[in-house]
Amino acid sequence: MFWEKINKHSKITTLAVGLFLALLIFAASLRHPAQNTNTIGYSSDTVKARVHSILEEGTVPAEGEEQPYQVVDLLILEGDHEGKQFTIDYGRQHVLARNDLLTKDQEILVSVSELPDGSVFVDFVDYIRLLPLLLLTLVFVIVCVSVSGWKGISSLIGIGISIVVIIYYIIPQILNGQNPILISLLGSLLFLTITQYLVYGWTLKTHISLAAILISVVFTGLLAVISVEFTRLNGMGEESAMFLMQQNDQMNLKNLLIAGIIIGALGILDDLVLGQTSTVIEMYRANPDMTLRDRYIRSMNVGKDHIAATVNTLLLAYLGASLSLFLMFSTSNVRFLNLVNMNFMAEEIVRTLVGTIGLFMAVPITTFLACWVVADNDRLQKFVTVFGPLLNYSEVGCQKPAPIEYD
Repeated sequence: MFWEKINKHSKITTLAVGLFLALLIFAASLRHPAQNTNTIGYSSDTVKARVHSILEEGTVPAEGEEQPYQVVDLLILEGDHEGKQFTIDYGRQHVLARNDLLTKDQEILVSVSELPDGSVFVDFVDYIRLLPLLLLTLVFVIVCVSVSGWKGISSLIGIGISIVVIIYYIIPQILNGQNPILISLLGSLLFLTITQYLVYGWTLKTHISLAAILISVVFTGLLAVISVEFTRLNGMGEESAMFLMQQNDQMNLKNLLIAGIIIGALGILDDLVLGQTSTVIEMYRANPDMTLRDRYIRSMNVGKDHIAATVNTLLLAYLGASLSLFLMFSTSNVRFLNLVNMNFMAEEIVRTLVGTIGLFMAVPITTFLACWVVADNDRLQKFVTVFGPLLNYSEVGCQKPAPIEYD
């Protein structure tokens, strides 16, 4: 059968997709962005440089404390002034975020500006941290594959699919003036569908999960639209939205906010829905004679615990990411009610609440759908005939499972 061929060669297919994605991501990393006069982040005159020698070291007073400084000789590695040497002050003209000193042969980022009198001004911009990021990513990959095995490899490829869809489909379509809500929804469902089939195979379990995710996302999207309208949000709560508006005044930031809420909810729904579907299926395999009502109640008990843990995770993640922001406002004598009423804070509250409500609704939706599929043996047999086995071969520890029973 069709699904047997797909599951039999799933590893080869997954590796082929992974190689193709790696090439696409590499191509994206080499792609140069279009020139724009409104530059965000590093400016166009930011280039690499190498510390050639340390000319002077000492300390200077900075904000009531002694701060180290250096005078260093640099060699420019790229740009119009490649191969030229310049001397800069590091730590004497401005406060350092860290007290780290530069070392000989260290590569850094500097800005090179030509002044009206023809002289060239060079200043420190930032450290180059690509190697530490690469090493940390490598550790992540090793741990993921070591713990999860083949599913870890499939999950990494799924991450690559998400990146490719976002770079080559979602972002270009939004920049071309398409509706951010529709494009984000279609793009997210696209990479989510491909990812699920790569990780879990062409199985009934995957189909049930995707159906439950689709229903939950539609509900969450409608709730996001209603909530954003009801709270009168305009999508301009973040500084990045301001810059985006300057670059493209045709961008609908409110729709972009709604699209962001939907994509954010999808990431959590994926985990919750798959976990709940697996719970129902494993419960069915353990006791096929259990009634739909009993299986639903027992599965919901697991789902409630999952919801409680997930909501707590979401809250702690948000508080951790916004800790410095909360500290800043706590020292500014801002009333709490005024704080939560601010545009950027209200956006985060709506984002969190809508996503959490979507999680709450996804659990009973998924549980009922999965319980209904396995509740009737004749119905399950028909589904298996059309959509493939309940689980993939690797999940049941046998070479060729029976259509329904896997023990």
